[in-house]
Amino acid sequence: MNPNGPESAGAKAFYVSTPIYYVNDAPHLGHAYTTVAADVLARWHRQRGERVWFLTGTDEHGQKIMRTAEANGVSPQEWCDRLVSESWEPLWEHLDMSNDDFIRTTQKRHTDRVQEFVQDLYDKGEIYKGGYEGPYCVGCEEYKLPGELLDGEGEYAGQKLCPIHKRPVETVSEENYFFKLSEYGDKLLAHYEADPGLIQPESARNEVVNFVRQGLQDLSISRSTFDWGIPIPWDPKHVIYVWVDALLNYATAVGYNENPEKFGATFPADVHLVGKDILRFHAVIWPAMLMAQGLPLPRKVAANGWLMVGGEKMSKSNLTGIKPQDLTSHFGVDAYRWYFLRAISFGQDGSFSWEDLTARYTSELANDYGNLASRVAAMVGKYFGGTLPAATADGEAERAVHDGLAKAVAEADRRIGDELDFQGGILAVFEFIKQVNGYITEQEPWKVAKDESSEGRARLATILYTAAESLRAVAVLMNPVMPETSGKLWDSLGAAESLGALADQKVRDAGEWGRLQAGAKVTKGAVLFPRPEEPATV
Repeated sequence: MNPNGPESAGAKAFYVSTPIYYVNDAPHLGHAYTTVAADVLARWHRQRGERVWFLTGTDEHGQKIMRTAEANGVSPQEWCDRLVSESWEPLWEHLDMSNDDFIRTTQKRHTDRVQEFVQDLYDKGEIYKGGYEGPYCVGCEEYKLPGELLDGEGEYAGQKLCPIHKRPVETVSEENYFFKLSEYGDKLLAHYEADPGLIQPESARNEVVNFVRQGLQDLSISRSTFDWGIPIPWDPKHVIYVWVDALLNYATAVGYNENPEKFGATFPADVHLVGKDILRFHAVIWPAMLMAQGLPLPRKVAANGWLMVGGEKMSKSNLTGIKPQDLTSHFGVDAYRWYFLRAISFGQDGSFSWEDLTARYTSELANDYGNLASRVAAMVGKYFGGTLPAATADGEAERAVHDGLAKAVAEADRRIGDELDFQGGILAVFEFIKQVNGYITEQEPWKVAKDESSEGRARLATILYTAAESLRAVAVLMNPVMPETSGKLWDSLGAAESLGALADQKVRDAGEWGRLQAGAKVTKGAVLFPRPEEPATV
């Protein structure tokens, strides 16, 4: 647990969360995409000097989990325990996630608090008993409106399909308890209008607003046809609807009804990162539940698009799931973390291909970034014995680099830290890398080195210091995205000895020119981005 977590004194922590993921199968690229984005955002805010709480976890109740466990011949709890310990937690460790907590909805710290929350709503008259019959998608764990369904073709001809999973829905009829969601439509619309940036991107906001304007139906918050869930406290024949259970993780994980100090210093979430297919749960049902309980609402709900492979959303049910390890084993973890945020505009759908990853890796990481680091270290070693010289002959060319860095820092900080525009922030840094490469090409230090006069040596020293200092700033800016590579670059520049740990460097100070001290020992370590020897295949 983070010793500097939100329960310590001071301002509210920056609280970022991912969805909690169903454990009906092992994670694929789509799950990792959202989680990497949350990790980069958390790391960025830590390097702003803020206290951060980064939450992820697993959603382990519901009919889908129960059926998957039955199909595998084990109990639901055994299935969840196996998947979490063998697939989910190891992958997040492998991808270098910095989450402060990992919550499981089968944990007592969660189940007890969920029962208390629902009991309180029932006592307030927000929940009533009724009956319901309608089309239900087990994959979504959601009743569907008839108008949302697709007409089946081929093997599903004559059946109605879920628009997301493309599988037949089931007609479910049962006695349920209902939350009075219909009473919160006007309140939600007023809240959306008062805070236009609450739901991102704008297309997602428009979808939610239009959905609520059409009128909300009361929400079934219990199921009575199966028992894998949290029992309704006043009627144990019912279990709590899995989405009510799941959404409450954002409160139970930070001390709701258990640790008031931590809860007050953390809740509500500053950013919920979610897939667009679960946006309504987070932007409609979740805030309505909080309104009913008198709790503060999330400050931002940001929906990322889908990862597409061959024109289809990446998912296990569509047989397009690709394991992140398939990519990291070939390109490395940092390149994996970088690629999806750089290649896809967050909030939009994006296509993945091995060819695109290979091309970007070679061009931008190996050629632009990695080659710059190698060249600078090699020249400092060759011309100054590995000791970074002082810059004493700055001119217009150097001032242009200084200005370029200041621009990159400001733009990257605004785009990543404030706007969740990961692609824009990364591109701002890589535009600066291209500028530094152009600077070295124009200044031709290998030719300047032939001038052994004091003026020539001063000029050579200035060129190499300017390049090395630029790399120092790039290491800071890219640390949230590529922590392992940035650490290697930081060490090779000798920055750790004079400036301290990379994680302690502030992104907003990265543009303060001259932080890397002359006299630092620059070493040429291993190539940051080795070129894959063979084309990647699965």
